[in-house]
Amino acid sequence: MRDTLLTLLSCPFCGTKLSLVDGPATVRAGAEIEAGVLGCDCCAFPIVAGIPVLIADDVTRDAMHALEAGRSRDALFALLGLEGKRAGRFESQLAGGANTSYQKALALLSPDAEGAYFLYRFSDPTFLAAEALVRAVGQHRSATRGPRLDLCGGSGHLTRALARLTPPDATTSPTVVADLYFWKLWLATRFTAPDCAAVCCDANVPLPFRPDLFSLVVLADAFPYIWHKRLCADDMIRVTAAEGIILMPHLHSAHGDNVSAGDTLPPAAYRALFAPHQPRLFSDRALFDLLLDERAIDLSLDRSPDALGKEATFTLVASRRADLFRRYDLPDAVDVGGKLIVNPLYKVERRNGRSVLTLAFPTPEYEAEFVACRRYLPDTVTVDADLTGPIETTLPPGRREALRRQHVLIDAPPQYY
Repeated sequence: MRDTLLTLLSCPFCGTKLSLVDGPATVRAGAEIEAGVLGCDCCAFPIVAGIPVLIADDVTRDAMHALEAGRSRDALFALLGLEGKRAGRFESQLAGGANTSYQKALALLSPDAEGAYFLYRFSDPTFLAAEALVRAVGQHRSATRGPRLDLCGGSGHLTRALARLTPPDATTSPTVVADLYFWKLWLATRFTAPDCAAVCCDANVPLPFRPDLFSLVVLADAFPYIWHKRLCADDMIRVTAAEGIILMPHLHSAHGDNVSAGDTLPPAAYRALFAPHQPRLFSDRALFDLLLDERAIDLSLDRSPDALGKEATFTLVASRRADLFRRYDLPDAVDVGGKLIVNPLYKVERRNGRSVLTLAFPTPEYEAEFVACRRYLPDTVTVDADLTGPIETTLPPGRREALRRQHVLIDAPPQYY
C-alpha cells in the first residue's frame, strides 16, 4: 500500500484516523509499504503483503504479533490460511517467481468450487453483465471524479475493469478492492489487478473509509450474503460522494430461484435500503439480452418491483444524477490490457496445422449455473493457426477480434493461466 491510501481510511470501530506506527514491523519497498502496523484511538491493525487488514479477530492479532517479532512469513501464511503441506507447496510456488500463475496459486488457496468460479470468471454471464455496466456508467463524468471502490470484490476481476475507466493514478484517483478474505486480495494485488489498492475488511461492520469519498461504489454478487444489510447499505451511501454512483449487479431476489441464493430480500426491500441515493431497478434478463444483441446498456429502462415479477436476479443502480439513466453503446474492446489467451473453458488440440477448440465445463454444477454462456461460447471452434503460442502475432486482426467478441479469446492478466 502507499501512504496516500491512509488519507482514505478510518477505523471501522471508532471512526478515527489510522496512522502508520513507527517500529520494527515497518518494511518499505520504494513508495510501497509492504508490512507494518496501523494504529488509531482504539485498535492496532497489521499491514501484510501491502494489504491493511482492518479486522479484529484472533488470526489478525496473531499476524500482527508475528510481524512485530520479525516473522513476516508466519503473518502472511496465517492470513492466507496455509499450514503443513499446503504451506510448503505455496512457498515453492513463491520461489518460482515468474513460473507461478493465478491458476496455480488459486488451486492451493481455494481448492473447491469457489476456485473454479474465480478461474473462469472472465467469461461467465454475470461477469460480462457487470463489466458492461461498469463500462457504461464509466462513460458518465461523475463515475471517475474520485476514487472507486469494488466492495466484496473477491480476487479483483471486476476491480480490473474499474481501474480501466481512467488512466491509473494511485495518488488522486485510486481504485480500491475490499474483501473479507485476505487470500482473495492477495491474488488481486499479485495477479489480477496489481495497480489497485486492497483493504481487508468486513462489510458487516462499518466500512473503514471516510465519508463522501468514492465516485463509484460497486458491490457485485455478494450483497445477499451480508447479514447486516441495513448497516452495509447505510455505509455504502455514507462513503459515496453526493453525485456518486452505487452499482449493484446480480442481486438475488426472494421471488426467484437462485443457486446459493444467500439471505435474499424482495426487490422493493433492496430498493428501500438505498432510498436516500435514489435507486432504480433493472431486469438482469433484459440487460443481458440487449448486451448480447446490440452491445449496449440502457439505463432508461428501469422496472418497478412488481414488474420484475419472479425474475431470479436484477440490478440496482443508485445515483442522484438523473442524466446517468440513459442508453450507453459499448464498442468492442480493441486494446489488450494484459495478454490474449484462449478462454480456459476450452481444450486446445493441434490438428494438421490448425487449432481445434472444444468447450469443456469444469463440473456439471458449473455448467448448470452458468448455462447462459452457451449463448456466446460455441461448442467447437477451428482456427487456422497455432493458438498455443503468442496470439497477438498469430492471428490476423479481424479473426482475433471476432474470437474476442465471442469470448473464445479473453484479455487476461499476465501470469493468469
